[in-house]
Amino acid sequence: MTEATAIRGAVHAELAHDSAHKHVTGQADYTDDIPEPAGTLHAWLGLSQVAHGRIRSMDLSAVQAAPGVVGVLTASDIPGVNDVSPTGLTEEPLLATDLVEFCGQPIFAVVAETRDQARRAAELARIEYDPLPHILHAGDAVAAGNPHVTANLTLQRGDPAPALARAAHRITGQMQVGGQDHMYLEGHIAFAIPGEDDEVLVHSSTQHPSEAQHMVAHVLGVPSNAVTVNVRRMGGGFGGKESQMNLFCAVAALAAKRWHRPVKIRPDRDQDMIATGKRHDFVVDYDLGFDDSGRVLAVDGVFAARCGWSSDLSGPVTDRALFHADNAYFYPDVRLTSRPMKTNTVSNTAFRGFGGPQGVVVAERMMEEIAYRLGMDPLDVRKANFYGGAGRDVTPYHQRVEDNIIARLVDELETSADYRARGRDILAFNAQGGVLRRGIALTPVKFGISFTATHYNQAGALIHVYNDGSIHLNHGGTEMGQGLNTKVAQVVADAFQVDIDKIRITRTTTEKVPNTSATAASSGSDLNGMAALDACEQIKARLIAFAAEFWQVAPSAVQFAPNRVHVGNHVIPFAAFWSGKPVARGCICRRLASTRHRKSTGTARPARGGPFTTTPMAPPVPRSPSTR
Repeated sequence: MTEATAIRGAVHAELAHDSAHKHVTGQADYTDDIPEPAGTLHAWLGLSQVAHGRIRSMDLSAVQAAPGVVGVLTASDIPGVNDVSPTGLTEEPLLATDLVEFCGQPIFAVVAETRDQARRAAELARIEYDPLPHILHAGDAVAAGNPHVTANLTLQRGDPAPALARAAHRITGQMQVGGQDHMYLEGHIAFAIPGEDDEVLVHSSTQHPSEAQHMVAHVLGVPSNAVTVNVRRMGGGFGGKESQMNLFCAVAALAAKRWHRPVKIRPDRDQDMIATGKRHDFVVDYDLGFDDSGRVLAVDGVFAARCGWSSDLSGPVTDRALFHADNAYFYPDVRLTSRPMKTNTVSNTAFRGFGGPQGVVVAERMMEEIAYRLGMDPLDVRKANFYGGAGRDVTPYHQRVEDNIIARLVDELETSADYRARGRDILAFNAQGGVLRRGIALTPVKFGISFTATHYNQAGALIHVYNDGSIHLNHGGTEMGQGLNTKVAQVVADAFQVDIDKIRITRTTTEKVPNTSATAASSGSDLNGMAALDACEQIKARLIAFAAEFWQVAPSAVQFAPNRVHVGNHVIPFAAFWSGKPVARGCICRRLASTRHRKSTGTARPARGGPFTTTPMAPPVPRSPSTR
């Protein structure tokens, strides 16, 4: 029989998403598909109807008396702390008290026997407000002197003011960059099941189970070890489920513990969009100086963002916008300033790119402005300003650009794409007039991955190898359709040299891998894949040490091959390496026992050589079903 020379599903192998067939056949289970235990209740949020004001009076008697309603939750019912701020600034109450700061802010939650009953009851609330002035746009917030929701940032190298004054050409402008809703296919949802004592289990669609765990514990006034958050998969996230799910997890858990019954909360799409944050929209003012060749001499830019009523993740989002405001271009004298503005709108949050796209688009706008002013091809302007060359390799945040291949890469793309000829053809077509116009651009992107809060750049994994050779994989990342679980499983398969169908990927849960980072910042595969690899290497190191001692060979003689293990002259199937009876006995002797039991005589005696030693035994044989 010929031995296999490769495993199925190794790293770099093309492999279908592990749940692809379930997605297209409807077999993939999401949070709303979890069977509801008998007695499950449903919650619905009561939202503010004004953008800014003080609550003068609140009458919820009609809500309480509505058919099917079990109870109503307000801020006074919170046993812990009324705050779900992801940055710990304690300025994001779960439920408003006397002040509301945006239209759609949660004030109360209705809990009823059915979702429809809770939804209808919430409409019966009678709340009167004393309106206060409101500001909805970032530019208006700057003009009105509104505060920042969090500390701003300035990046500076050199002095742009004199460089701008000396420049042969100078352009000042303003650019508005719009926001965006996440529009994940699966909306927000949380399903809380009360446990014994202070325990609660929360099933949720969140990118950050550990944060949801900590926020629920914070609101309930219990330690984090009393709260378990499970995530099997999400129907999309895009950053919108990194911090925004805290609200729904906390409300569901609060109600579940209050009435000692399971509680689910799933807002409609309209309420989801009203109450949860979006991509930050920006108003950017820039002052740009450049020479006759199109090379930038100085940039002074102010990036004002509509952050909403609370900080949420606006600090790192606006920071990252500045980190990308140079894109692939060197600015000799530069000052970039963020303005994370407080507005009376929903608190904006993480969204794919996390501020990076807003910074990049401004850099590209400036390149286009230069090209238009000088009558140059925009690609020539871009190439003139690339990082590279003596003294042109330090970013506005004072990081040196290394391994820089941008010039060569763009030159190759320009040639392979036949950019110049296509550009001429496009100009000729547009010169004919008519309604339609064509265009072409070759645009670079410099994008930074991982978290600016560097303590988040870590991950954990838990791996079990059972005695039939099957492997159980759990890690701290969350699956939202991007194939993270498949990629991490490939890492494990490659490390153990087993076929990927030997590996079972399990739901993300805080009870197995604690204190995890959000699955975000383009880092999920790197962080969780390396954590899983580290776990595999630890297990393999223990096995190699045991096998080397057991078979009296050098550790280097123990090698993992496709679906088998070479130990000196022995070749053992991977499953048999774990399930062989002598190996199991050897492990017991090595780790636990200081005596040997002889079943035939009903006696035991001290192990030879004293406790924690082994005697070489025969190579392992597959374990029969009746063997124990």
